[in-house]
Amino acid sequence: MSYHEAPTIAAGDAPRLDKDDRPTLRFVTCGSVDDGKSTLVGRLLYDSKTLLDDQLDALASESKTAGTTGGDLDFALLVDGLQAEREQGITIDVAYRFFATKLRRFIVADTPGHAQYTRNMATGASNADLAVVLVDARKGVITQTRRHSHILSLLGIRHVVLAVNKMDLIGFDGDRFASITAEYLTLAGQLGISQVQCIPVVAPDGDNIVAASTRMPWYEGPTITAYLESVDVAGDASQPPFRLPVQWVSRPHADFRGFCGRITSGTIAVGDAVRAQPSGHQTRIARILTPAGERNHARSGESITLTLADEIDVSRGDVLTAGSAAPVSDQLAAYLVWFDDEAMVAGRRYLLRCGTASTGAVITELKHRIAIDTMARESAATLDVNEIGYVHLDLDRPLVFEAYRDNREMGSFILIDPISHRTAAAGMIDMSLRRATNVHWQRLAVDKSVRARLKQQRPCVLWFTGLSGAGKSTIANLVDSRLAELGRHAALLDGDNLRHGINRDLGFSNAERTENVRRVAEIAGLFVEAGLIALVALISPFRSERELARQRLEAGEFIEIHVATPLAECERRDPKGLYRKARSGQLPAFTGIDAPYEAPLAPDITIDTSELSSEAACERIIRYLREHNYL
Repeated sequence: MSYHEAPTIAAGDAPRLDKDDRPTLRFVTCGSVDDGKSTLVGRLLYDSKTLLDDQLDALASESKTAGTTGGDLDFALLVDGLQAEREQGITIDVAYRFFATKLRRFIVADTPGHAQYTRNMATGASNADLAVVLVDARKGVITQTRRHSHILSLLGIRHVVLAVNKMDLIGFDGDRFASITAEYLTLAGQLGISQVQCIPVVAPDGDNIVAASTRMPWYEGPTITAYLESVDVAGDASQPPFRLPVQWVSRPHADFRGFCGRITSGTIAVGDAVRAQPSGHQTRIARILTPAGERNHARSGESITLTLADEIDVSRGDVLTAGSAAPVSDQLAAYLVWFDDEAMVAGRRYLLRCGTASTGAVITELKHRIAIDTMARESAATLDVNEIGYVHLDLDRPLVFEAYRDNREMGSFILIDPISHRTAAAGMIDMSLRRATNVHWQRLAVDKSVRARLKQQRPCVLWFTGLSGAGKSTIANLVDSRLAELGRHAALLDGDNLRHGINRDLGFSNAERTENVRRVAEIAGLFVEAGLIALVALISPFRSERELARQRLEAGEFIEIHVATPLAECERRDPKGLYRKARSGQLPAFTGIDAPYEAPLAPDITIDTSELSSEAACERIIRYLREHNYL
């Protein structure tokens, strides 16, 4: 096979796919639907002679059957690989392609333009050094252009090529090009994107892609290829400190213990002093092992195994550092790009994954949401899909991190919904919250164990969950009375009573329901610290919020009791008339009618009061407490 001929590059210049010393530039293409991203990438592949003859033959054939260019070569087909993409003429997945010129090698991520695939665009941009933002010359800068540019800014991309495409459809109007570039340069300035090169193009015809266009003599700047070959994206030349997130602890036999990972920044040499974070233990590098053999030095981007001079405790998720120590905190401020169709709810628990580390995380506060069209910071209670906001996070344990602007890999994270396992958001760490390092736990002389011995009981939380009218409060009252008869110390937290006091400021939106549960869980946790048995009677409709309450306590201290009375029976009873109001539309978002109730998957105790009396249910719970040594 031979590489096809192209008029702009000689045949002898075909890119060498073997190892060479040409630098590699990673860039991403983004923009709105049908702006021509895939066509531009396909044209770059074609004109750089990356295609083999059989690929070119396939392109010609597919252009006639699946193309949108009337039988001419449809360059978008070189990138749009999914059947759905070809049928709809859009990009859905992120397509990675390689091509090369004399001066540089390139890895390009072609990303989708639809708003619903914003998560894919963010994924493609996360490892890029530069972005090519396409704009349809007829439409100019639109909301999706602003959204993508804002994400590029958050991801630390400071070099952008603004490719104003389809200039042929506006008669190659230079004034229109100038007005679009002026508007985008204003946007880029607001976002802190410092380097923008604006280029008018016609992607299908190759105008200003590799060769300068003869149809736009008023444009005297570089072509897309010329700019990509020459742009310097190195940035600050100062040497960042050494960082190695530990991905795996290698123990092939008893005499070897190595720590494997990829260096995210800096350099390291045998004999250098390092510390393991977050523990802070210090030692020196004994050996540096690579797939090519043992070496004396290693640098950023290399995957290595280190052995240490001393036996110190290092695990997956820890970070080996040299030079200045990395920040460590369990409370962070970060930007979020929300991916999930289910809106963000402050107070809900997620799994945070940052590099090789994982920990539970709660979004404690949404500080503001960013209005994409105006760039204004808006007050908001939640984030919907594709929205961007600035949040505070509370982590289960301290995280070793860097601000995203300083280290992409140690400053980026994803949030995963623990119930659905969907990726809920991508985040960029801005800073540690100052209170995280200045506020410390105060050790108490009289702790929970002392108080429990005085009361001769094992403290715990009995968490009654179920639909309104299921019988939670009735059973909890009986259990409370029974415990008093037995001389035990308990306290009952009833959801309705709490809404007359500490939770009187809360409504019934998802966010406010979550905050309601969070406050009750904190109070119940304080009761357990006091050695009490806390009874909580609360609908608490979401599993994630009940899991948050469980995580607040130690193992064995949270007993989930599902009062599983069927909805039909609860509605028949309707002791407070709430179902009647909900059915008539007077009580919107009522649990069980037009708002969901997520039943426990594995409750400790299940009670159906349509089959079991409240008194019998009480005795079952008391028996459970005795059998498990709480009484």
